[in-house]
Amino acid sequence: MDKITRIGVDLAKNLIQLHGVDSTERVVLRKAISRQKFLEWFANLEPCLVAMEVCSAAHYWARKLRALGHEVRLIAPQFAAPYRKGGQHVKNDMLDAEAICEAAGRPHMRFVPVKTADQQNVLLVHTMRTGFVEERTALVNRLRSELVEFGVFLPQGIDAFRARFVEALEDGATELSGAARTALLRGWDHIRALDHQITWCDVQIAAHVKHDSNAQRVMAVIGIGPLTASAAVSSVGDAHLFKNGRQFAAWLGTVPKQASSGGKTRLGRITRQGNTYLRTLLFQGSRSAVTSAHRRTDRLSRWIVQLQARVGWYRTLVAVANKHARILWAILARGERFDPSYVPTRPRAAGRDTATA
Repeated sequence: MDKITRIGVDLAKNLIQLHGVDSTERVVLRKAISRQKFLEWFANLEPCLVAMEVCSAAHYWARKLRALGHEVRLIAPQFAAPYRKGGQHVKNDMLDAEAICEAAGRPHMRFVPVKTADQQNVLLVHTMRTGFVEERTALVNRLRSELVEFGVFLPQGIDAFRARFVEALEDGATELSGAARTALLRGWDHIRALDHQITWCDVQIAAHVKHDSNAQRVMAVIGIGPLTASAAVSSVGDAHLFKNGRQFAAWLGTVPKQASSGGKTRLGRITRQGNTYLRTLLFQGSRSAVTSAHRRTDRLSRWIVQLQARVGWYRTLVAVANKHARILWAILARGERFDPSYVPTRPRAAGRDTATA
């Protein structure tokens, strides 16, 4: 077999497809290998470039392959899909591995940074917390809808639900039977158990922020708390991989879509691509910053108040979330501290007379 210089890997639960090329881009490998023998096969191979799509276990396999001396690159699925033969109408593991290998060889392809085990450990707590919150919300809505069937109407909002639920069950004027009341109380006990789980996750996240200097500097931004700070540090990792704050904001999906052609610029809604969880937290933080902006006198808050008066509430939220994303990049990439009264200095134009400037 000729020397393999690049391998595209289509990951799966049990059977993993490989597609390799040599230095002349000639196909020298098409092979399916079991998950149990995956690392053993790469351990006997000379170091080369290994490309994989970002999916479940991709970061784990990337760390293991790097330990074996291979160069690993992770590609977003939407960047590899255009290189698949047959397009959207034809899809199998062999074509996927070939498309990944082809995409990894493009000189200007963008890759996803490999997360460390520490990053994934922190993000796991965030993921569990999000699942608990979603489960609690679904259960509250379910209990409220069951009570409506018996003419008991509780106001929306989890705080109002907690304050009125037990009182509604104790009302003897309702048509609820003893078994029905017991069933609803079991749901109430499950909600309180979920509250304890969410509180435990919050404690772990707060402990991470307390021992991470980057997260502490991120928390100084108006509207950003421990949850967003921890998620930002764990999701981004190395902010130097982004050229500037604009590129980081595009990665988060807070920049407008473009449908430009013929020299005309057409901008639409934000792309909503990239890290959905971190973008959601930034928008929640922007709500807090916009709501409290009128009570502050710093430069950033004055800008928020003026912008809201000009474009309205919702567009201001998007603009503040985008600005927060750029501020996060400056904090993580340059080690700077947040200053709400910061005034940017623009470089003097080339050839401009210094004496008359």
